[in-house]
Amino acid sequence: MPLFLRKVSYLVLMLLLISIISFLAIHAAPNSFLSAGELNPNMTEEAIAQLKAVYGLDKPLYAQYVDWVKNLLTLNFGISFVSGQNVLDEIAKRIGITLTINLISMFFVFGISLYLGIKAAMHYEEKSDYLIRQLSLFSFSMPSFYLALLLILFFSVELDLFPITGVHSVKTPEGFAYYLDMAWHLVLPVGVMIFVSLGSMIIYIRSLTLEILKSDYYYFALSRALPQKILFRRYILPNLMPPVITLLGLSLPGLIGGSVILEQIFGIEGMGQLFYLSALSRDYPVIMGILMITSFLTLLGNMFADLILLKLNPYTKRG
Repeated sequence: MPLFLRKVSYLVLMLLLISIISFLAIHAAPNSFLSAGELNPNMTEEAIAQLKAVYGLDKPLYAQYVDWVKNLLTLNFGISFVSGQNVLDEIAKRIGITLTINLISMFFVFGISLYLGIKAAMHYEEKSDYLIRQLSLFSFSMPSFYLALLLILFFSVELDLFPITGVHSVKTPEGFAYYLDMAWHLVLPVGVMIFVSLGSMIIYIRSLTLEILKSDYYYFALSRALPQKILFRRYILPNLMPPVITLLGLSLPGLIGGSVILEQIFGIEGMGQLFYLSALSRDYPVIMGILMITSFLTLLGNMFADLILLKLNPYTKRG
């Protein structure tokens, strides 16, 4: 079987397993939409039973899952219990800003951590190495919600430099000013996501670089008196990129999961905020829709990371 088909088969199998586990976990949680305070408390038992029949909640759990999978095959994630809108339409309205925040954050995390990690390793046990390690530990131990609140208090409340919530001003500008206004609103949430993600990545890249610098092939290259630029381009970077790309693929769930907290704090109407509100109201169709789309994007990112690794190193195990 070709590599691409094996990857796609693996993706489909993983999505199936994730859907089963998620479906069972959501329905095993205490309370439900009908008892979560979203409905009129004066509703009768007969009215609640009719609503259960409308949403299919009166069927056995396995029958509910089978119906959900059948609808999923046609990209029908169902109807939201809360808003009554199509789940896919609701997610489509919010996924853009969430992906924008995460992709921008990943780009800067990759660039900054690569630079600082290599710099720390190249200046091992020197002052710059010590400062970068302290920064990494500080980043690694900083909760995102706490840092977000600190930045809001300082830059938004005290200095009035950045907006507190939302992604646009009250009077939304047009043209290029529209994107400038959005970028200005995203400085704080993107900055928080970048900072809290740097620590582990810097430490990991520093450790990998130190292993390369202590390797036999690098000592052999040093004995040839090659310039530092050639050493970096031919020996350090090619051996560093495969594990870093793998780690980036594995970091996708953390970044997307972190947006749930930040979007709620900064009042960003993204997929993370929708997931949080849906979890509070036990809106099963929306929760399952977001989980499946997030899982698909994560698995897709990991699949692309594997293909990039194979391109960088053709001798990587094909499987």
